[in-house]
Amino acid sequence: MSPLPLQGAAAGIFVLIWLLLLVVHFAMIAWTYSDAQTRSDHPPVLWALIVFFAPILGILLYFIIGRNSY
Repeated sequence: MSPLPLQGAAAGIFVLIWLLLLVVHFAMIAWTYSDAQTRSDHPPVLWALIVFFAPILGILLYFIIGRNSY
């Protein structure tokens, strides 16, 4: 018996989904940082760190309290 719980196609699909989520996570961090540079009074690094450690909550907080409505 193999120590890997996922084998074959299931393991490949799992890895692809995991990589996709990782790319989306880093894209959210990069977008938040670049948007916060122009639309927020708070430091962009702060918002990028918040999104890094709590992605969904961080994006929601940024949209609710982080963006200025210029």
